[in-house]
Amino acid sequence: MDKVYPSLDAAVADIPDGASIAIAGFFTAGTPSPLIRALAKRGVKDLTIICMQMGPGNEDINQLIVNKQVKKAICNYPFYRSATRGANSPAEQAVRAGEIEMEVCPMGTFSEKLRAAGAGIAAFYTPTGVGTVVEEGKEKRKFGDREYLLELAIKPDYAFVYAYKADTIGNLSCHKTARNYNPEMAAAGRITIAAVENIVRPGEIDGDMVHIPGVYVQRVVKVDRPKYFPTID
Repeated sequence: MDKVYPSLDAAVADIPDGASIAIAGFFTAGTPSPLIRALAKRGVKDLTIICMQMGPGNEDINQLIVNKQVKKAICNYPFYRSATRGANSPAEQAVRAGEIEMEVCPMGTFSEKLRAAGAGIAAFYTPTGVGTVVEEGKEKRKFGDREYLLELAIKPDYAFVYAYKADTIGNLSCHKTARNYNPEMAAAGRITIAAVENIVRPGEIDGDMVHIPGVYVQRVVKVDRPKYFPTID
């Protein structure tokens, strides 16, 4: 089954208001920026964005916030201030103004919430966050001599991922550290859309280099490699 879409606009055309979207990447590494820009262009509203970080270093997600498209964000590195510029990011400004809800999740827990969703696991217990603001509103149980929090899996409506290479049936190969959250988010998403630099025929990607199996990918769209400029100093 050919999963290649003709354009970015076509790949995101059915995303409705109120959708939850997992966006892969670690700062600019492995971030599907072309898909985020296409989403910003569509103007859909009340989105829940699930990502590693917001603020400096991810200007495309910041644009969604500037556009008033985001209702809630779930991330593990929400924002920070530039050491030299001292400027607040759009994400920080929006949270402080009460314009968006921010749920902060420890990095390991965040990854496991996505992995669990991809594996069909509804929830799990972890000691991470006990005794901190992370435990607020969560069930807590004691196993042995330690306390644990119940964490629910994250199952987004859509997942945006990025890969160096794909075949036409959706198998993806990522480039080194650009892999980061891409496999977990691809498996977790109900509909996974992959922005890729190169598309080849089935069988042309060595099996050992398939980092995301095509069973997790519904749409593939070819893009030029994004150009990034330093935004952290």
